[in-house]
Amino acid sequence: MKKTIVLLILVLILVSCSKELTEKGKTYCNPLNLNYRFQYTQGISYREAADPAMIRYKDKYILFVSHSGGYWISDDMLTWKYLQIESLPIEDYAMDAIVINDTVFYIASAGTRKPFYFTTDPLVDDWKAYPDTLPFAVWDPHFFVDDDGQRYLYWGCSNVDPIYGVRLNSKMQAITEPEILIRHNPDDYGWEVPGEFNEMTRSGWNEGPWMTKYNNRYYLQYSAPGTEFKTYADGIYTSDSPLGPFTYEIYSPFSYKPGGFIGGAGHSSTFQDNYDNYWHISSMSISIRHMFERRLGLFPAAFDKDGVIRTFTAFGDYPTIIPDHKIDFEKEDLFKGWMLLSFNKKADASSALDNLPAKNAFDEDIRTWWSAKTGDAGEWLSVELDDNSTVNAIQINFADNESALKPDSKDIYYQYRILASNDGQSWDVLCDKSNNITDACHDYIELEKPVKTKYIKIENVRVPDGKFSLYDLRIFGLREGSAPAAVNDFTVSRNETDTRKAKVEWPDDPVATGYVVNYGTRQDKLYTSVMVYNANSVMLTGLNKGVTYYYSVDSFNESGITKGNKIVQK
Repeated sequence: MKKTIVLLILVLILVSCSKELTEKGKTYCNPLNLNYRFQYTQGISYREAADPAMIRYKDKYILFVSHSGGYWISDDMLTWKYLQIESLPIEDYAMDAIVINDTVFYIASAGTRKPFYFTTDPLVDDWKAYPDTLPFAVWDPHFFVDDDGQRYLYWGCSNVDPIYGVRLNSKMQAITEPEILIRHNPDDYGWEVPGEFNEMTRSGWNEGPWMTKYNNRYYLQYSAPGTEFKTYADGIYTSDSPLGPFTYEIYSPFSYKPGGFIGGAGHSSTFQDNYDNYWHISSMSISIRHMFERRLGLFPAAFDKDGVIRTFTAFGDYPTIIPDHKIDFEKEDLFKGWMLLSFNKKADASSALDNLPAKNAFDEDIRTWWSAKTGDAGEWLSVELDDNSTVNAIQINFADNESALKPDSKDIYYQYRILASNDGQSWDVLCDKSNNITDACHDYIELEKPVKTKYIKIENVRVPDGKFSLYDLRIFGLREGSAPAAVNDFTVSRNETDTRKAKVEWPDDPVATGYVVNYGTRQDKLYTSVMVYNANSVMLTGLNKGVTYYYSVDSFNESGITKGNKIVQK
């Protein structure tokens, strides 16, 4: 009888957690929680996914990503199903796809001439080679079909060569000579200069073109300065014609995220969801174990009344809403409003390697991590939150420390438990994933009911290989109390010899956790932002030479955000 009761209790716990996790939530959190494929290069094991191309096929979303062994399919952009593919050169870099009359065409980057591929059912592994090839090789290709049915192909990935474009006929054959559309210009555009702070003297890479048509104007985006940098971003040229001539938009980069937990918002695709809202899905950088150690980020995007395109990255790795209707960004915000509760909070662990301490899991930096000494069941990590904290969501970012997993490795999944406590002694199970068999390396849990608690602990049950380790254990919700004071006293110092740089400084506020510096080329269009923690200054290095900018500073902490009212012109 006693055994039966115990078993029943365990079943109820698991069922409850399963219900909580399988019911469709309304939020997600970057980096996206996908089964990023392991690569194994010169004895180094790391996960990789980048260069995303998103298409809609009969109201389904299909996501193509470099070196992923397949692609992902979703009905709602919240839950993704991975489909392994054998009939495509899916291991090539930077592919693209397009839907034309219920047929999907596909092409991948290659140093030699390669065929297109096509299918009438991308939900199964049944792709076929198209009979003709382009008369030249392309890298970072992108398809575009205009409203009149005319087809185009764009490409470019080089630190020397420009972005090109050609017109295609109905048989996907090039019928014009390649035209130069975008050239390198790092001397004027600071964000095209390579480096974590756009500081290098070598040439950066211009790559990843993508075309969007809006109100009869053609928006040709491209990426720079390199996929391995947090400064990886997207700029924009516009034209009245799909093959130009194109004019640089001085508000570039329009997709930019050099700060926060994970940086980078480049080599993206811009698409519309089933409600006609615009989105921008981008490559994000870790690049510690290997230059191509990357993840994906999904950001809301929009065109304003003047046709300026923007990407919402200010709190781009905090919980964000997936809407079920058309969004009016003048009135609605997809940022959920849940703040980060775990930054720099007191950490404890069952064990830690000397150079990978527990505090690394709460430093809001994916390029550092905590590692236990083993991968054994029972290893744990905990964090002490501020008093009066309510938890709404948790993101678990597994670091795979000392893993030797490869592209063909099997049984890649994590099993763990999340526990909560008010005294650090008595623990309740908040979520039990002891039976999980899904690869979820950036697992995101939106709680069915908020939980007011003081401590959160994660306890290992199983890791697929290596040590139990986390980039960060990120806890989201709200703390009772006041947001910090508004930043209405700050200065901007524009570099007089190099106007591509400006330093923004403000008084330190001990109540603030961090700040968001907003800037733009018009007072009413402060669309670009940089997030910083535990700092009262930031050096902006991605400005355009000779362009006047407007700046403001927002402050935030665990209780909310305070918008700055002061705007400085410089």
